[in-house]
Amino acid sequence: MKRAEETVLTLGMESSCDDTAVAVLRGGRIVEAELLSSQLDDHIPFGGVIPEFAARRHLEAFLPLTEEALRRAGVSDPRRQIGLVAVTAGPGLMGSLLVGVMAAKALSLAWNVPLLGVNHLEGHIFANVVSSPELVPPFLCMIVSGGHTEIVLVKKFGTYVFLGGTRDDAAGEAYDKVAKALGLPYPGGPVVDRLAASGNPDAFDFPAPLKGSPEIVFSFSGLKTSVITRIKKIRSEGAAIPIEDVCASFQKAVTDALMTKLRLASRQTGVRSVSISGGVAANTALRESLLNEKGWNVFLPPRNRCTDNAVMIAAAGFAAFRRGERSGLDLVPDPSWELWKK
Repeated sequence: MKRAEETVLTLGMESSCDDTAVAVLRGGRIVEAELLSSQLDDHIPFGGVIPEFAARRHLEAFLPLTEEALRRAGVSDPRRQIGLVAVTAGPGLMGSLLVGVMAAKALSLAWNVPLLGVNHLEGHIFANVVSSPELVPPFLCMIVSGGHTEIVLVKKFGTYVFLGGTRDDAAGEAYDKVAKALGLPYPGGPVVDRLAASGNPDAFDFPAPLKGSPEIVFSFSGLKTSVITRIKKIRSEGAAIPIEDVCASFQKAVTDALMTKLRLASRQTGVRSVSISGGVAANTALRESLLNEKGWNVFLPPRNRCTDNAVMIAAAGFAAFRRGERSGLDLVPDPSWELWKK
């Protein structure tokens, strides 16, 4: 890498769902500033994200977050010091994406610096790259969150091969629905993970979905239904629900399903460098299973980089910028933007 590239400051902006995030990244890995405004408390009463509400909160948060991030990064003259504005342009909620893209366009125009729209999923891949200099292509990345469960082969940065994904619910979505059935708060993933630690994973025989299938494909709808049906049956009998055991048994089935398909992908491709990303990448059982896998080079993102953040967007944007990619002021967010052809 040329020395000039090592000193480029990228302003990363992320607003694909309900978190507003801004970061300043020097080169591809040095985080100069990183800020996030969470809307979690705003959406908890509704049991999920309200898109219009989320967009309005982004509108309120972006300017003060950006000003503070620049201050912490020591940027007093963005026209001279910022070399790139990278922003999530999809996939995600249209209103939330639009707020971020319009803010990035305004800054790019005002500062006269290049603009680059980043795919949110490519950002998740780069969450590992920022923290692990030794992670180089080819490698496998399993993106697993409330909206995504996919295994991707990173042949080189900018070239991604879709190996398989979910037919229905994403893993994180199943966590949220099971948590709701148990009367647990939203978001369900962290709560189920915490309760599972004190439960018996063999208390209930919930099947790992599609575990015996020769395809790299996931399906969590049936597992979710099985767990919810068991919960209803216990309630109908007037018995107390062993919440910790249900959580542990459900989590075991999800982890088995994810690990089975990741092993299959490794065998089919011959690739043994493996990473994960997305909100469920913070899950304790999944991380432990990966670290215990023999023969793999495993890369786990820090837990604060598993969920949506702007560092990953800045890193993906900087890498694309080095590849020669640019966006114009006609950049339009795409809530269904696919990173690869299935």
